[in-house]
Amino acid sequence: MVIRALDILFASLALLILAPLLLPICLILRFSGEKEVLYLQPRVGKNQSIFYLYKFTTMVKNSSDFGSGDITIKDDPRVLPFGKLLRKTKINELPQLLNIIFGDMSIVGPRPLVKKTFDKYENNCIDIASVKPGLTGIGSLIFRDEESILDKSNDPIKFYFDEIHPYKGTLEVWFVKNMSIKLYFQVILLTVWVLLFPRSNLPFQIFGDLPDKPNFLEKT
Repeated sequence: MVIRALDILFASLALLILAPLLLPICLILRFSGEKEVLYLQPRVGKNQSIFYLYKFTTMVKNSSDFGSGDITIKDDPRVLPFGKLLRKTKINELPQLLNIIFGDMSIVGPRPLVKKTFDKYENNCIDIASVKPGLTGIGSLIFRDEESILDKSNDPIKFYFDEIHPYKGTLEVWFVKNMSIKLYFQVILLTVWVLLFPRSNLPFQIFGDLPDKPNFLEKT
């Protein structure tokens, strides 16, 4: 109940404060690119229920049906010109504040995935789906520059499912097992920090008991 109250308070305040930024973005999207403001996509929520995730439109229509599918790589040709800016600054994620107010999501939690990707968590699915997905979370902190990591692979899709996705699963399970009000605030503060200092290794320094860092992250 405490976290739900904090979610509503922080999401409502954020929408109010960010309104002068969000409204012009809505107008730009409405009259450029695909002329659509919001992109709605079914994602897996708490107890594996399906909800529609809100994002600002950043890619061409039906982008998940071609190219690298649901995985976005660096300089992905499906990303619209204005969408590149929104994705780089993570502003494209802000409409999820509505998902938080509606109760689909929390500010902090495992990132919500499409079902076919979520199902690849296999044995971890039940643990991860026992809490609401989040706008930010430990997986988001560690993989804040996922597109650049994928760009270094000759086969981004295979690398994602063989290397990144399994480690994300262990991170999300770690979060669920350690979930607390303290962790909630720590992740929020660290999210601000890594936005300002994207190359920071602070999450691993703060949370010393995180699953062992894989070799491919040591190089980033």
